[in-house]
Amino acid sequence: MSMNTEHQLGDWRDKALRFEQQINRTVIGQRQAVRDLLLAVFARGHVLLEGQVGVGKTTLLRAMAQGLGGQYQRIEGTIDLMPSDLVYYTYLNSDGRPCVDPGPLLKQGEKLSIFFFNEINRARPQVHSLLLRVMAERSVSAFNRDYQMPHVQVFADRNRVEKEETFELPAAARDRFMMEISIDTPEEDAVLDALMFDPRFHDVDTLVAGIDRDIIAYYRLNELAALIQQNIQTSPTLHRYALELWKASSRPGDFGIRLSDVEMGELIQAGASPRGMSYFIRAAKVRAWLEGREMLLPEDMQAVFRVTMAHRIFLNPIYGYRKEELMPALVRGILEGIAAP
Repeated sequence: MSMNTEHQLGDWRDKALRFEQQINRTVIGQRQAVRDLLLAVFARGHVLLEGQVGVGKTTLLRAMAQGLGGQYQRIEGTIDLMPSDLVYYTYLNSDGRPCVDPGPLLKQGEKLSIFFFNEINRARPQVHSLLLRVMAERSVSAFNRDYQMPHVQVFADRNRVEKEETFELPAAARDRFMMEISIDTPEEDAVLDALMFDPRFHDVDTLVAGIDRDIIAYYRLNELAALIQQNIQTSPTLHRYALELWKASSRPGDFGIRLSDVEMGELIQAGASPRGMSYFIRAAKVRAWLEGREMLLPEDMQAVFRVTMAHRIFLNPIYGYRKEELMPALVRGILEGIAAP
């Protein structure tokens, strides 16, 4: 690594850690979720958020957008939402003439940094299909032309409580998300007390405005992400370790992993995809960079394994009803059962 590259990566790391500190003062009690989101930002991956209502998901994403300096757009998933609603909307102006204006995906043009799809599982599969193109290609077709969104990251929220009138995301859609992050109600009494009684947390607009704007220039993130991936080094032993983790996600029984009351040969319908494993390594390299290292270590892989892998391991239907119990146990079993170099 050249001295100039080392200095550039070190300078960005300092900014990233300052950004993380400010977010943790804005959205308290969510340190792990904040760290995972930061990893996704610098790995340029889309994120699926899951949690109860009112735990701070929107505040967290608005804080992210404030620090990145780009534009933020949000849409609510509803059962009658159409793909066109993301692209344009029609209305009658004051003269009674029909007009067409850009929708949330097009309104900010190339300055769009964060697109938040709230309650994505309420939207129909046709809407998911359009979103998949945006996630894969960072572009969308409208009005006989393609619109580019080179800096956009999609953050989608899935409400885990209400299941009525919802559409489960298909495997192809879930696999496009680098991470699935749980945002849970904090458990510490001091944090809960502050959220209830400290007026600072009751005014979200003022709270978000406290984040320094443009700490991280959104339009340079693609360049920086490539630099991180090129300069964090790996080794043949780490390659073998990652390969064994991958194989264990499909055939855990072959590696001596056992779960209570489970026939291991029938547990997995599909393991992680090659794309999922590339996301896993990208996130692990960003974690190594944030820790101030030039070399990827097993602890980096272990730190991001659950958040990048659990949502792309699919259980057979006979075990589907036990997913909330079995998936954490499986991830833990893989990490404990595969010897790290």
